[in-house]
Amino acid sequence: MNNVLVLVRHGESEWNKLNLFTGWRDPDLTEKGVAEAERAGRLLKTLGTRFDIAFTSELSRAQRTLRIILDGIGQPGLETVRDVALNERDYGELSGLNKDEARVKWGAEQVLVWRRSYDIPPPGGESLKDTAARVLPYYKSHIWPALKAGKNVIVAAHGNSLRALIMYLEELSAKQILEREVATGAPMVYRLTPTGTVAERRDLVS
Repeated sequence: MNNVLVLVRHGESEWNKLNLFTGWRDPDLTEKGVAEAERAGRLLKTLGTRFDIAFTSELSRAQRTLRIILDGIGQPGLETVRDVALNERDYGELSGLNKDEARVKWGAEQVLVWRRSYDIPPPGGESLKDTAARVLPYYKSHIWPALKAGKNVIVAAHGNSLRALIMYLEELSAKQILEREVATGAPMVYRLTPTGTVAERRDLVS
């Protein structure tokens, strides 16, 4: 099967576990995160799909998740492109803070606005709209050409960089994408038409 695009969020990171805003900070995976990546590899292996190229961010949690998955499907040497364009949303001054601490500092209502609005960024950081403004041009110039050529592609990235892609691929509204949860280590499998629209979407769950 060609024109397959798999999106997978990294496994649980050390800062996910501690309920910290992570953004562009670079914590490693937890043991649970490693197990989630291993499970993603097993799930993808059942598809029998061979990938032609992989894309990931410049952050180690996404890169390690991808390596574990590629080992699990028997493609450890797959060509992999890393780019900052696929990094997580930058949380600015919230980065490194416990979410409860942030609510004390700025107020629960303000923190909720920063987390759940489409176009209002936290101080010194990015909104989801800002994140999409770097993710989508990269998709169109690097990832889509590979898919258009009939290749199968896997992208290991982050909750919000993947939300930006999902919003574009599935033609979702700002409200719809903000309600969409992207689970750690859970592959989303898309089959695209020759024009780039979604012919089929499937979530792999154990």
